[in-house]
Amino acid sequence: MTKTSGGSSSRGSRKGEIAGIPNRVIAIGVIVILAVWFLFANLERVKIQFWVFTVTAPLWIALLATLAAGAVLGWLLKGRSER
Repeated sequence: MTKTSGGSSSRGSRKGEIAGIPNRVIAIGVIVILAVWFLFANLERVKIQFWVFTVTAPLWIALLATLAAGAVLGWLLKGRSER
């Protein structure tokens, strides 16, 4: 087994990984699981008021739409910061 300059073995997991899975993938997985759990905990119907009309829908649909809008906004802003 070869030692690297940091003192850890070259066969071990790299920095930023747990069991060979990147930390980013693990974080995304945890967030998705928590979001799904939160959605299923909020199944009642609610009134959603827009500027000129009101709709009645399950709360999980409103939450899912908000989550999707936030994900799209984050993706768009991430692309903007890399330029």
